[in-house]
Order: sequence, then C-alpha cells, then structure tokens
Amino acid sequence: MYLDDDLDPIARAVQRVLEGYLAFFYDAWVNQNINAISGDYVEFGSWGANTMNMSYQAMVLSGRADRHLWAYDSFQPLPEATDERDYHPGWNPGGPMGGGGVEKFHEACARHGIPREAYTATEGYFDTTLPPLGTDGDPTDIAVCLIDCNMYSSAVTVFDFLESRLKHGMILAFDDYFCWSPERISGEQSVMLEFARDHPQWHFERYRDFHRAGTSFVVQHADQIPR
Repeated sequence: MYLDDDLDPIARAVQRVLEGYLAFFYDAWVNQNINAISGDYVEFGSWGANTMNMSYQAMVLSGRADRHLWAYDSFQPLPEATDERDYHPGWNPGGPMGGGGVEKFHEACARHGIPREAYTATEGYFDTTLPPLGTDGDPTDIAVCLIDCNMYSSAVTVFDFLESRLKHGMILAFDDYFCWSPERISGEQSVMLEFARDHPQWHFERYRDFHRAGTSFVVQHADQIPR
C-alpha cells in the first residue's frame, strides 16, 4: 500500500491507518516466523473483516499462510453496559455499532479472498461464547491476538479466556488501548493493567503502535527480565 496524492485528506488519513495495520501485522508475523513462535491468529471484535483481511494478507506476505485464523464477534450492535468503565464518548453500549450477522462477515472474507477453510468465525457476545470454550476445536496455541472490544466488561471476558492460553513470545494487540475519556483511562488499558498487576509471572513488553489508539505487547516470562 502507498499514500495516493489524489485522495482527499479524509481518504488519505484512512489509508494511513490501514497502512499502519498492515505494517504491524507484517512485522508481527515475520517476527513470529523468525523467532519460531508457533500458533494461530485470534481476534476478538471482527465486524467488517478488515483486520482479519490484513492479518491474513500479512501472513501470506510473510510466507506462512498455514496458520489458522479465529474470529469472535457478536456481529451485532454492542452489548449493554455492565460496568461504568464500558462508557466512552466514541461509542454507546447497546448502540448501533456493528451488525449484519456472521453471514456478512463471511461475505466480506470472500471479497477479500480469504479461503473459507482458513478461518473459524464464532458468533455471539463474549459472555455467552467464550466461557464455554475450552473443548475440542478451540484455539489453544496463539501467536498473535487482536483485542478490539471497545468495552471494559468485554475485555475482562476476553482476558479470562486468554489467561490459560498466554505464552512466552505471543503478541497481544489492542485496537482501543488509548481511547481515554474525561473521566478515566480506556477500558482495554484498564483491563490490561489490572491483569498485569494480578499475574506477576508475566511481563508485557511494549512492541509497537499501529494507529492513534492501537498498540501491542510481547508476552514474556517475568523471571527472565533482569532486575
């Protein structure tokens, strides 16, 4: 991708965001390949299939298209708030963001050229789909994970699911890490910091940012960090 001088300023800004995503995913997958980190791609918040597409294209460019992709989303509007930290000026819990159902997601993946057998999509709100997971067919080995939850309570459910799946070398990315408000830090950042506080066996090394609100971390064994 490249910046097109003929685009209007808004279109150029959007293209710059997409370039940031693609560069992040490409670097992440090249690093995971070089560093021999096994595992799949998992994302929480997949509406539109845009990040799924960029991760898949980056996997192909990196020479490893054999890793499976997992998408978790309600494919419906945001759920109702269960915590005051769910609220933010940029979105409404229970509001109109998202929608269209999982079939729209499949259609988008097909337009992007993502083979149907390359990914698994799970439809439903996280509090109903994630807790029962852990049986056959669930991702147990994860190399790169994107958390695009918007809401604090959704991110809590995701971290409950990821807790037993964290491993040294895994990359955790957050789409809304720097979405603060006049009252508080972002929900995703709050969950991340709380989790790190309560799980001192893990160290989260800042890896790279990929747009105004998105950043990522490498998961590392804390006992390997020099003190």
